Parts: sequence; structure tokens; C-alpha cells
Amino acid sequence: MTDTPGTVQGETGKPAGFGWGDAAELHKCADGGGLFHRFKTIRRGSFAELIRFVMDLPEDHQDEYAIQKEGDRLFKAGEIRTLSRRPDFPAPHG
Repeated sequence: MTDTPGTVQGETGKPAGFGWGDAAELHKCADGGGLFHRFKTIRRGSFAELIRFVMDLPEDHQDEYAIQKEGDRLFKAGEIRTLSRRPDFPAPHG
């Protein structure tokens, strides 16, 4: 999903936000063997939920995961850590 509104109605085109609620998939990276072993979906949720999931893992296991954000690209561990520290990263619900 895009975070930039269209300009049909004269909007400024500035990003509306990062899309923390966009659908995403968590992938296990390089878990050994099989045709698709480098890209296995193991969990689905919002982009923010999956970032929280990865950040709750022990640091030495975080590099084993990547997040595919719907309509975007694959985010690896370094980017996930950076995103989790952004001031606009949403607080968990509940």
C-alpha cells in the first residue's frame, strides 16, 4: 500500500505516515534446504506487529528473520532494528 496520497484533488503529495498498519509477512531466512528455503512465511500481521515480534527475539536470532511489507519490499534485521527506534513507531495495543 502506498503512503503517499494521490494529487488528483490537489493534495500536497507528502507522505501520510509510514504504514505501520500495512499487512506484512515474517519470513525465516536461509533455514536450509528445499526450493523456497530462503523465503518461508511463518507469520502474518501488521508491519508494526511483526517488527515487535522480531525485536522481542534474542538479539542473536533476529538476523534469521525478514519482513515483507505488502506493496513494498523486504526489510532485513538491521532495518527492522532501525525502524523499531523511530519516534513514530506505534506503541503496542493493550
